[in-house]
Amino acid sequence: MTARSILWILLGFLLWLEPGTASLPLLMDSFIQALAELEQKALGTKASHPSVWLLSASDSGPHDTLHGFLLEAQSPKAAELDARALSPELQGLVEEVARHGVRGGREYGVVLAPDGSTVAVAPLMAGLQAGLQGRQVVNFPLESSSPPGDAGAASPDAKVKAPTSLDSLLAVTLAKDLGLAFLHSPPGLGGEGCWDQLSAPRIFTLLDPNSSTLTTAFLNGALDGGLLGDYVSRNPEPRMLLSHLLSQYYGAGVTAEPELRSNFRRQNGAALTLAINLTQQVWGALTLLQRLEPTHPQLQGLSQEQLAEVATNASKEFTEAFLGCPAIHPRCRWGARPYRGSPTPLRLPLGFLYVHHTYVPAQPCTEFARCAANMRSMQRFHQDTQGWDDIGYSFVVGSDGYVYEGRGWHWVGAHTRGHNSCGFGVAFVGNYTAELPNEAALRTVREELPRCALRAGLLQPDYSVLGHRQLVLTDCPGDALFHLLRTWPHFTANVKPRTARRASRRSRREPPLIPPAADLQ
Repeated sequence: MTARSILWILLGFLLWLEPGTASLPLLMDSFIQALAELEQKALGTKASHPSVWLLSASDSGPHDTLHGFLLEAQSPKAAELDARALSPELQGLVEEVARHGVRGGREYGVVLAPDGSTVAVAPLMAGLQAGLQGRQVVNFPLESSSPPGDAGAASPDAKVKAPTSLDSLLAVTLAKDLGLAFLHSPPGLGGEGCWDQLSAPRIFTLLDPNSSTLTTAFLNGALDGGLLGDYVSRNPEPRMLLSHLLSQYYGAGVTAEPELRSNFRRQNGAALTLAINLTQQVWGALTLLQRLEPTHPQLQGLSQEQLAEVATNASKEFTEAFLGCPAIHPRCRWGARPYRGSPTPLRLPLGFLYVHHTYVPAQPCTEFARCAANMRSMQRFHQDTQGWDDIGYSFVVGSDGYVYEGRGWHWVGAHTRGHNSCGFGVAFVGNYTAELPNEAALRTVREELPRCALRAGLLQPDYSVLGHRQLVLTDCPGDALFHLLRTWPHFTANVKPRTARRASRRSRREPPLIPPAADLQ
């Protein structure tokens, strides 16, 4: 039995599943447990690898002609496992995560990962299947039909030539769905959501009930599928069990490539898509799907020029608005209390970014449970001890690859006395008097967060970066961090003395932004 073969079994299982069976919590750990059980039962049999079944039973499924053309024709046919040998919990879990969808403001087919992110299972498994099959390439023109487009034609930006080949891995994880999402009206990417509970999640509700199906969770799954599919395609047999691979990826990192970790999927995904021309891949996926389904309701009658324009817009938006922005955990993800009273809206765009360190907790948080606990601790201190309406910071940056939403982009914070309405207050978790945050955290505040804010019209183009100490009598953000801050492109050294003096006088009456040590409850 090969690792490639187990995925193929799950389609048969799905046909036998009955609605209403008991299910495990919708956690990535539960899904990995399910896959491990399938792999264990497949050992010593002639059955295919369970990952093949999970993939085939997923969002693409038997009715997706592009998926079938690129992957299912290459999948081995093998003996089925007996579904009755599996636990009802496993059957129920597989039934729930097999297909991705958005209906009535809820998102289905997603699980909560240990890093705090929500992941769609279908594109994740599609990427694994494509990787196990060796990452097939389809060359244009197809032998059995005329060319999908004029190979000499260019996209509207005059830089991208018509596709000459299609990468099965990118097509089934990201390119097809990205292109189709931008054929909807209105086009675009979807957003984040909230779980009903974090310990045993069952219901995932989108923050925007009118969200596109191309949600953050779907894109997380697509990137994970692409990255892991690329990894398995580059590592010949014998391969580790997929349950082990997923445990490592959603944990401390893949043993052979520690930087391959779900916390940094956006950075790794940017490198993956940079290696290929994403616009060409989206264009090629739409072209092939149009050829396979001439009556496709979204593609029927569209010209190559129109497909090229859709592909260009979709790739640009995904690259800039998703890959180019940091991953931000919404308040509900870290267990925030409600705001007390009525928040005051900011008058956007703002002209300043104020940099802080939390000082206490002094140690950087490097995993989600610790960072979330730190956030709850800071909020309790700010609300209960300081008497503020909410956690003071606009955003807090952990050393786990994530930004944590405080008061966010739209509400006045309590971070820089006398200047809260003029800028966003962003704090690094830790004490940076003598050392620096890790490079990923620094890059987030130096480049990614402001770039995203600029693109969204939340920051003024000529915004200034200031250390907390420049406006308030404090050592924040620590000597080491402030020394580095002075080298950043938007740092402003010359603060008007009158403004600084006024802020300093006020700071003598202002309670410090120092919470007690965080707990992990």
